[in-house]
Amino acid sequence: MLSTPPSELARNLLVILVLSLLMIGTLWILLPFLPAFIWAVTIVASTWPVLVGLQRRLWGKRWLATTVMIIGMLVIVVAPLSAAIGTLIGHASDISAQVHTIGQRGLPMPPDWLIRIPVVGQRASEEWQALAAAGPGGLVARIQPYAVKAATWGFSKLGSIGLLVVHLGLTLIISGILFMRGERAARALIRMARRLGGDRGEESVRLAGMSIRAVALGIVVTAVTQSLLGGLGLWLTGVPLSGFLTALMLVLCVAQIGPFPVLLSSVAWLYWQDSPTLATLLLVLSVFIGMLDNIMRPMLIRRGADLPMTLILAGVLGGMLTFGIVGLFVGPVILAVTYTLLNAWINDGLNRAPMSPNGTPTASSPAAPTSEASSPAAAVANPPATPDDKHQ
Repeated sequence: MLSTPPSELARNLLVILVLSLLMIGTLWILLPFLPAFIWAVTIVASTWPVLVGLQRRLWGKRWLATTVMIIGMLVIVVAPLSAAIGTLIGHASDISAQVHTIGQRGLPMPPDWLIRIPVVGQRASEEWQALAAAGPGGLVARIQPYAVKAATWGFSKLGSIGLLVVHLGLTLIISGILFMRGERAARALIRMARRLGGDRGEESVRLAGMSIRAVALGIVVTAVTQSLLGGLGLWLTGVPLSGFLTALMLVLCVAQIGPFPVLLSSVAWLYWQDSPTLATLLLVLSVFIGMLDNIMRPMLIRRGADLPMTLILAGVLGGMLTFGIVGLFVGPVILAVTYTLLNAWINDGLNRAPMSPNGTPTASSPAAPTSEASSPAAAVANPPATPDDKHQ
């Protein structure tokens, strides 16, 4: 028999339906702004200590500190991206001319050093010889299907450049708002988390911020360091398009692929240009840069959050494969909050007194406390009421 009258049950179901529709409609309306909002929250949470330090040095003026932070974002993010796109567009005619020349003359015979590369040298040399022996016609016939697919993919991505610019602009605007009103937004989020989950909810929100900062320190700072050192090496050894290649290295490092594809290709190009000294120098520098993340990333992540390294790396890689680049930050946050809540739930269960079959605590076990209120878990899960709790 139902304890709730049918009229009340219908009313409750109708209220739930209306609230669900409102939530779905709200998310649907805000969906175009969601990527920019996630990036803005990530940037603000990662750089909040920098903003506070700037505000102290700028006579306590928040708007001055926010202006400096936005200008810094323009210099660090927008300017390199614009330079990379401009470099690629500016050299499009040169790339097309080189491809046209190779299509008319065919490939030369492979260099002698190619066959000496371990594991792949023999196979690469044989394939190169086959393409060179086929002549211009055979080379065009072999490459044409892949070239058509690459061109189709490239033209399809050109339309997303405008969308990328719009998202960058929205990210800057939302970041400026959060920089100016960050404390108010954080208090509102913490109050909502406490209303939903008490102390555990508030702890989860704080841990999410720590996880974002840890990933920003470990992943982004390491990627920027590797790409800057790699770009310096490319510039010193005279590799062309060093600015574009540096931006490409930054993207690859953030995506956890690493700088090796760009650096090793540049080493091969230097050997091809009969510059063995510069190529060897860049090769040694490439090995050092490629191994740098094994030292910097764990150290910086540990400074940002006291979480298992396996959890952070699994969140980074899994989040990137699931959500794209933004998943680098979303993945660790989800895993960190889930790990904390699950760990707290397990510990609370293990610290309680054993239960008898009828559901009451037993007093026979020497390990069982005489009162649940005296257990450490109860003291953590049920702290003294705070002023916020009294007002709820």
